[in-house]
Amino acid sequence: MKKKKSLPGTIYIIVCFLFLYLPILVTMFFSFNSSKSLTKFTGFSLRWYQELFADAEIMSAVSVSITIALLSTLISTVLGTATAIGLSKNKKVIKELIININNIPIMNPDIVTAIGLMILFSFLKIEKGYMTMLLAHISFCTPYVITSVYPKVRALNPNLANAAMDLGATPWQALYKVIIPMIKDGIFAGVLLAFTMSFDDFVISYFVTGNGVKNISIIVYNMTKRTNPTINALSTIVILVIMIMLIIANAVPAVMRRRKKQAIIRREQTDQGAAA
Repeated sequence: MKKKKSLPGTIYIIVCFLFLYLPILVTMFFSFNSSKSLTKFTGFSLRWYQELFADAEIMSAVSVSITIALLSTLISTVLGTATAIGLSKNKKVIKELIININNIPIMNPDIVTAIGLMILFSFLKIEKGYMTMLLAHISFCTPYVITSVYPKVRALNPNLANAAMDLGATPWQALYKVIIPMIKDGIFAGVLLAFTMSFDDFVISYFVTGNGVKNISIIVYNMTKRTNPTINALSTIVILVIMIMLIIANAVPAVMRRRKKQAIIRREQTDQGAAA
């Protein structure tokens, strides 16, 4: 017997979704407003998108955000994956110690991490700018990659690498032909998380930047000090980029699983035909 859907529960879910997504929809709607008004829609226009792409400061911020996010994601993924694999070979006491240390930056408020990194760069006399922002993003993205990859590594058979090397593989071949393919889901999740964290960061970036280097979050913060509807157009583009990434993140694994399943079925059919 099917359970009847609870009307109050359905209403509650709808209200929650409206609370979460209505502001985003309003922002996207007013990005096509022809006037500067943020409360009254006067007509459809692409005016603010044209001004957005014509603004050299905003385009520079977009370039900084994308390059910082890509570089920090790449470096933190390599560091995080290597650390997660290395942890699996250590003693239990060392594993627990490093995992607990790794959790500190994740649990820390962003403002604490930001002030700590700012003081560190000042103490080391490193000029604040693009490089300090990149180093800061790598430092807070790497723990998230470790957290994503380590459970996958821990679930592996510890003798896989040794078995591969016994069959003639070098340590590097055992790593990228055996270990990495089996933990690729965790790596992929770490990549998405690191890119999103870096691309979206404001607090840490604001404290460690200098010399006029700004990312999208800093530009958006500066825009809030005055009425500038260009912020709606910029926010809409960022939202669309994130949506596309989420679609890809869900579609690619599904397609890969389907192709793998089809390949197994074809192989089985071939084997049955050969046996007949």
